[in-house]
Amino acid sequence: MAKHGLWSVIVEDKTIVKKNGEFSPTNPMGHTIKNHDSFWADAKWSNVHAIQFTDDGVDNDQVEYNDGTPNGVYDASILGDFRSQFITKFDEAHLVHLQEQWDQDQVRSTEFVERTRDDGVVVRQMSELDESEEDQIARKGPRPTSYSS
Repeated sequence: MAKHGLWSVIVEDKTIVKKNGEFSPTNPMGHTIKNHDSFWADAKWSNVHAIQFTDDGVDNDQVEYNDGTPNGVYDASILGDFRSQFITKFDEAHLVHLQEQWDQDQVRSTEFVERTRDDGVVVRQMSELDESEEDQIARKGPRPTSYSS
């Protein structure tokens, strides 16, 4: 495919790749879109291998076909609106990704707790604590609740 869009879709892999905004052609972000089997199984995708989309308002976006047909122009009247079909799905998947990253970025701390036993002996025990949500928010900001390309 000669064209390199700011968005790429590989239909067989059910993957949408973003190459603009906080990402770039040399540092793209892709998500495999699961749980949308009826969308991917739609007959209109049966001969589409990949889509290169520039999102520039000009009809120069390209479709690569499975059967060797020369690359064609992305025709929204046949294939549907790119943004509502693909960018929205990417945004949903990326929000889940950001939330998972936020949830997994936890700091564990160790503290020593002293207690006195019944026999008067002071015992010092090590205790590991997970970071509280309040501490997480103070360190890295609130958990993401939306993402929009």
